[in-house]
Amino acid sequence: MFHGKKNRHRSYRAKCTRGNIAVLDRHVKLPKLGHVRCAVSKQVRGRILSATVSQTPSGKYFVSVCCTDVDIMPFERTEVPVGLDLGLKALVVTSEGTSHPNHKYLPQSEKKLARAQRRLSRKTIGSKNQEKARIKVARIQERIANQRSDTLHNLTTELVQNYDVICVEDLAVGNMVRNHRLARAISDASWGEFVRQLGYKCAWYGKTLVRIDRFYPSSQICSACGFKNPAVKNLAVREWQ
Repeated sequence: MFHGKKNRHRSYRAKCTRGNIAVLDRHVKLPKLGHVRCAVSKQVRGRILSATVSQTPSGKYFVSVCCTDVDIMPFERTEVPVGLDLGLKALVVTSEGTSHPNHKYLPQSEKKLARAQRRLSRKTIGSKNQEKARIKVARIQERIANQRSDTLHNLTTELVQNYDVICVEDLAVGNMVRNHRLARAISDASWGEFVRQLGYKCAWYGKTLVRIDRFYPSSQICSACGFKNPAVKNLAVREWQ
């Protein structure tokens, strides 16, 4: 079962043997627990290997089921390639000129989160009021994470569905967040998670993901004539001829 009371995100995994794990309409069957009422988000397909029960810092319980022999229907071929430019002002700009906004969910809830964290810091350690305040902070952080995750999933699925070949720069996000002025904005944009989702969704649906070398000067090269302008390294230069 769960280990460590101070570990806020607790989980355990159970292997499926002799049908001891099953997902029904409104229940999930788990070892030792039996039938547990729940809201089923997706119907289980394939053969169940295991189930992982986890508890989030806000106190919610989730069951994720690992399956094999799952048939995934690939998306229809469009024969259209696209290049993606990841940024902070716009999360993604395609080579066709389509811009997808960066919603910046963390700054939207920053004041509310700071207020809840201040209240938490004033509570007596180990008291019930401290636990209530901790849960409020965890719920705000969970909402920010859910907003970000929903946006990324919708956008990556749309891109994989509309394009057969997707080209994206292989960014060194770990090195980029060392810039203390941009670290929070880069982390909130979740470029790494965006590319990760593109990777497995392209593999699922029969599309191709091309990772461009991070040292390739794509921003310095004119798409029309091929001229290379090193002055574009200065981020203040937004347009040039």
